[in-house]
Amino acid sequence: MKLRLSDVVIALSGASSSADAAASVPSLTAVGIDSRKAQPGSLFVALPGEHTDGHSFVNHAFSRGAAAALVDRPVDGPWPVLDLRQPGVQVPVPLNPPLCLLVDNTLNALQQVAAWWRSQFNIQVVGITGSVGKTTTKEITTAVLRQRFVTLKNEGNLNNEIGLPLTLLQLDDTHQRAVLEMGMYVLGEIAALCRIAQPAIGVITNVGPVHLERLGTMERIAEAKAELVQALPAGGVAILNADEPLVAAMRDMTQARVFTYGLTRDCDLWADEIVGEGMDGIRFRFHHRREVVHVKAPLLGRHSVHTALRAAAVGLVEGLNWEEIVSGLQDVGAQLRLVVVRGINGATLLDDTYNASPASMLAALNLLEDMTVDDGRRIAVLGDMMELGSEEEAGHRLVGVRAADVADFLVTVGPRSRWTAYEARAAGQPAASVRPVETAADAIALLRSIIGPGDVVLVKGSRAAHMDDVVAALAAPPRDQGAQEG
Repeated sequence: MKLRLSDVVIALSGASSSADAAASVPSLTAVGIDSRKAQPGSLFVALPGEHTDGHSFVNHAFSRGAAAALVDRPVDGPWPVLDLRQPGVQVPVPLNPPLCLLVDNTLNALQQVAAWWRSQFNIQVVGITGSVGKTTTKEITTAVLRQRFVTLKNEGNLNNEIGLPLTLLQLDDTHQRAVLEMGMYVLGEIAALCRIAQPAIGVITNVGPVHLERLGTMERIAEAKAELVQALPAGGVAILNADEPLVAAMRDMTQARVFTYGLTRDCDLWADEIVGEGMDGIRFRFHHRREVVHVKAPLLGRHSVHTALRAAAVGLVEGLNWEEIVSGLQDVGAQLRLVVVRGINGATLLDDTYNASPASMLAALNLLEDMTVDDGRRIAVLGDMMELGSEEEAGHRLVGVRAADVADFLVTVGPRSRWTAYEARAAGQPAASVRPVETAADAIALLRSIIGPGDVVLVKGSRAAHMDDVVAALAAPPRDQGAQEG
């Protein structure tokens, strides 16, 4: 069973349709919000945006073969319109594309269709949220569950009020599980995503100062993340990080069974003997009840043991055996965020430029420390971290203290990162090996003159700091590339 145009009409209008009428309508090939990606037989959702309005591209979507467009105002063109703004609309038979489906609000309609479609399947949904580590946890959890189940996941960072519904609309009757990352900016967003996805298992990674600028306090961030465990049914399971007090406290906020993970023996699942081996991954031991399992996994940095714990916890809750769980953890393709790139002058670049927070900065520096460097240096190139609110100065200074322990040479990029440079010097790093600069272009010019054979260069910062430009400028020419994803 795949989503049909008649299903969309039924979900939005509450109308009924005969099996014969539904069967006469072909399945939609895709549902999307970018007219450039529209394909024959797809549904185009015209969403208003800050800079462009999808209604301006309806004709483009139809020119590419879209079967229908979801709109909330009339658009120019010869397309017939089915008005779904009043309940009880009868599904025309036949339902002939191309046509526009007129609704009150296209985003609300997209979410309504996704919620209805999800309700058509008896499928276990795993929701994952937290300040840091959501995407990697989603990828590795999916790799574990796929050892036994056909599993759907949201691609990339499609984790919001648009991306999650689009993911759910890909469900078909071959899927047995779905793993959905859930992001948020303000209170109420995760609760809304849960109403659409109806998760039975919820995983909380951590609570950090990401989005502190919007939410004001760490407690309010925790309140937003807790919406996931509050939405779980009584028969569900909340998988909580016992090493983080704000997450551990969520055990009292859910009717679901609680399963804890961490680095202490009072957790349901815990790990010890953690050894980082740089690009060769990590080794550790799992403990669950009376079982002890030795694991070597291609996960980067000692902090990744928490990611492994989360994925293994989901596997245990879902009844997988240790052979299946360990096999999933060893799926090297599940590591997406950090990319290893061959650099100019014989250096190696660790490209971790997706985004940054104090916790992820410290984790990246831990990985840099684990790297084997024979004849070169460990160089950290760290850009500004955004949206830290009242924790902005303290977060940058904390990173500086750790950088002083790890990096032989530190380059900070941006005005906020001057706190990082200052604190690294105060922690004992020689002033000559700490170079604060203002822009990514300044960093590129400096690094081109100093990096050499054997150097391992970590590049990390928030997207607004343009640290990806640093990686692009310092990468070796394509013919010399041996890039690998980590």
